[in-house]
Amino acid sequence: MLSFHKRISLPTAAEALPGRRDPVLTAGTHFITGHELKPPFPRGIETALFGMGCFWGAERKFWELGDGIHVTAAGYAGGLTQNPTYEEVCSGATGHNEVVLVAFDPAKISYEALLKTFWESHDPTQGMRQGNDVGTQYRSAIYVENAAQRTAAEASKAAFANALAARGFAAITTEILDRPDFYYAEAYHQQYLAQNPRGYCGLGGTGVSCPIGISPP
Repeated sequence: MLSFHKRISLPTAAEALPGRRDPVLTAGTHFITGHELKPPFPRGIETALFGMGCFWGAERKFWELGDGIHVTAAGYAGGLTQNPTYEEVCSGATGHNEVVLVAFDPAKISYEALLKTFWESHDPTQGMRQGNDVGTQYRSAIYVENAAQRTAAEASKAAFANALAARGFAAITTEILDRPDFYYAEAYHQQYLAQNPRGYCGLGGTGVSCPIGISPP
């Protein structure tokens, strides 16, 4: 990953790069599931959007959940630049976060299960970084699709904050916002660690279990 850019404050609209009209080229299908990477997805499939550091490792955390995961995709969200490139996001001048889109079947896996994976797979107390990866694109975020997702996300944040505090961790810095525009990342980023098993992944959790109730969907 390009982690040498150290900007840790979001750009203003005047500072942000302008972007482009057309999206960058991405993959057509998911390397593991073989499903189409872009919607329309089959009836009943819902989506969730998470930022939790390097999207290579973050995406793997979700596809490894297996049954119930239709596709995962690496991309960019939460910023100001239209259709950004990876290099632009790494510059810190787009405001975008590295994120993972998860298309899932709620009849097989719950949104709460995705939240548990999210909280336990990274350190949500680090602000504009994850481990050695420093920059605005590595911030922790949950971008919610609807009121039900927001309620679940806020409840899980409160529960995990208590669990972290009991173990001496700082306050959670995760932003929970309505879902912004999502832009698919370039083709070579999609399912990167499946296609490059020895690739870099600096993602790591706190070792604290997220105590949210996960009931059958």
